[in-house]
Amino acid sequence: MAVKRTSPGSKPQAQPPAKPLPSPPPPPPPERKAAQQRSIVLVLQGGGALGAYQAGVYEGLAASDYTPDWIAGVSIGAINAALIAGNPPERRVERLRAFWERVSSGMLLPAPPDLPWRTGFNWFSAQLSTAKGINGFYQPRSFLDFMAPPGKPSALGLYDSRPLRETLLELVDFDLINRQSLRLSVGAVDVRTGNSVYFDNSTHTIGPEHIMASGALPPAFAPVEIDGAAYWDGGIVSNTPLHYVLDNRQDKDRLVLQVDLFSARGDMPTDLLGAMARHKNIMYSSRTRYGSSMLTQIQSLKHSIDNLVKELPPEMREHPAVLELMQHGSPRQIDLVQLVYRPAVRALPSADYEFSRASVMERWRAGAADIQFCIDNPEWLHKTPSDAEAGVNVYDLRNPDPSRQHRSETTGL
Repeated sequence: MAVKRTSPGSKPQAQPPAKPLPSPPPPPPPERKAAQQRSIVLVLQGGGALGAYQAGVYEGLAASDYTPDWIAGVSIGAINAALIAGNPPERRVERLRAFWERVSSGMLLPAPPDLPWRTGFNWFSAQLSTAKGINGFYQPRSFLDFMAPPGKPSALGLYDSRPLRETLLELVDFDLINRQSLRLSVGAVDVRTGNSVYFDNSTHTIGPEHIMASGALPPAFAPVEIDGAAYWDGGIVSNTPLHYVLDNRQDKDRLVLQVDLFSARGDMPTDLLGAMARHKNIMYSSRTRYGSSMLTQIQSLKHSIDNLVKELPPEMREHPAVLELMQHGSPRQIDLVQLVYRPAVRALPSADYEFSRASVMERWRAGAADIQFCIDNPEWLHKTPSDAEAGVNVYDLRNPDPSRQHRSETTGL
């Protein structure tokens, strides 16, 4: 952390005294030093307009020096990931802010503070985005577009996403992404095979089309063609890239910050809108629960294999069967911190395409507050001997402050 210094005040002199040499910066706190010794991975789920929450989380991370060295995203998570990976550290939050201000500029009216008026406001905002599109993101196709021959993009999607391409080219430096100073992975689905595909800057040259493919959710958007193959939104198969991160072999301990936009847990709905919203949350969060469960089982198994091999006599470790078994073991530890967006107002099934400035601001502030709560309560940064034996820790940290989204009345992010 930088230390602010002031030079001693004095009147101008012909020969001013020499300034003292700057003192070295103070060492980082023990918990931050521990985090910096691990690979930090930021995992961003898909969720449309809810993705402003992820931008707030990253703002808090950047201010606290917990900088990820790998970001994996799906859909809106891929867009946020590209905005981060495609800019130098000092400009990342600025570029995230520019994107979210642009896409929320179509509905700048202040939101009513109380229900049921706020529910009506959010519903109207979502219908407005359906009818008019979103600035810098997508626009409705004209009536003539729907008369296009079969197979053409305009025959396969309700909206034209070319505005997103222009926004990405303006706000993201793809040359920087492809220099691999920060690893970037974005998930999509091959339309013909139905399989998940990840575009990774460690193996691919990333362009705006890869980010757009990750967010091409049908029937709103046509598939994006890349090298002769057509791709849809990765959330169709798995709305979180957690499994891709876990499948990659690790060479050091790993801290995974998973930022989800749909909550598996929720109250019993009381009406049709509530049932639709609850259905969407369960549907898009299901792979997250499965991934966390499998992580615990697989990582524990890897540790058991590694511990078993260590107990064998040296001569037995050269046996072909043991050598093969060793390929599946790992002494590395994974700490998975789960942050889940939980709206303070009643969730509607249209929340993921409700882009009003008021809602975007609230989600951003909620993300910043939630990650700050995690940093202020860093139980997830400390290891114990039992942790090392298990090989994995899963933390579901929940900010108990219900007012975290409503701390500013300004109209800017």
